[in-house]
Amino acid sequence: MLQFKNASQCIVGIGSALVDLLLQESDEFVLASPGKKGGMTLVDHPVIEDLVGKSTQEPSIVSGGSAGNAVVGVGRLGGPARFIGKLGSDELGGKFESDLVRNGVEPVLFRSRSATGRVLSVITPDAQRTMFTYLGASSEMRPEEITAECIGNAAIVHLEGYLLFNQELILACLQAAKEAGALISLDLASFTVVEANRQILREIIGSYVSIVIANDDEARAYTGLADESRALARLASQAPLAVVKIGQRGSLISHEGRVSRIGIVGTGAAVDTTGAGDLWAAGFLYGLAHGLPIERAGMLGAACGGEVCQVIGAHIPDEGWNRIAKSLDRT
Repeated sequence: MLQFKNASQCIVGIGSALVDLLLQESDEFVLASPGKKGGMTLVDHPVIEDLVGKSTQEPSIVSGGSAGNAVVGVGRLGGPARFIGKLGSDELGGKFESDLVRNGVEPVLFRSRSATGRVLSVITPDAQRTMFTYLGASSEMRPEEITAECIGNAAIVHLEGYLLFNQELILACLQAAKEAGALISLDLASFTVVEANRQILREIIGSYVSIVIANDDEARAYTGLADESRALARLASQAPLAVVKIGQRGSLISHEGRVSRIGIVGTGAAVDTTGAGDLWAAGFLYGLAHGLPIERAGMLGAACGGEVCQVIGAHIPDEGWNRIAKSLDRT
């Protein structure tokens, strides 16, 4: 089993402090855009404005960011959670911070004169999301700002793969987490992120990461293996605990030579997959930090991921959290 050096159950997320702009559009809209369907493309702010201007729909605005979504999920589950990131001194930055506090997450936020980062998430009728990201202030987080002190006595530090675009920063995060005695969880984030960062991923997963989380596209991009079981085995050869999520078929978890297959929770058709992986990670990491067996932690992750797919955006409403709480009571 994973060995926790710190007795705390706190989960710390480090990532981009971003606000999501959620836009429901057609496949044709995505095909005419500068991104790959289902992927993430880094863009300048005017590109997002141009895409929003071309749509006949009005986007919804909610706090987001992969690691931020995950620790908000931990906070809603009742676990101690902290988020470390950088945002602007603007209205969107204020919204991001207040949303953290409202959801039980301790904010450790650095400020910038730049605008708060944002993500345009274009949701197509098949519930797939294609993301266009303007990092803004979030890209200005500096390696020297990330210390073992701000991580504290965390049980798990959860890093989003988007940090790989700033290699000095992610290395500082990894080293600070290691110095703090925390286990390190890494979500590979997007197949486009993996394709751009394979070399450094190979270096850091083997040296620092205890828990690696990927979907089937990301696992294929990293390992070069189309078969998810073989891709999982490759990941598991490099990290003590490896996860490959396989969409409607659930997920595969490898730990100590044993593979667990976790089904999906909920039967409703997915409305939007935005945040599904982040909330899956929230439930799974919460379960691990609170001593649940691997399979039960996976089922809690599936419950959180299933609920967020029933709504637009990455924020589960209260009735969804009530259903998750009942599933946790049965766990």
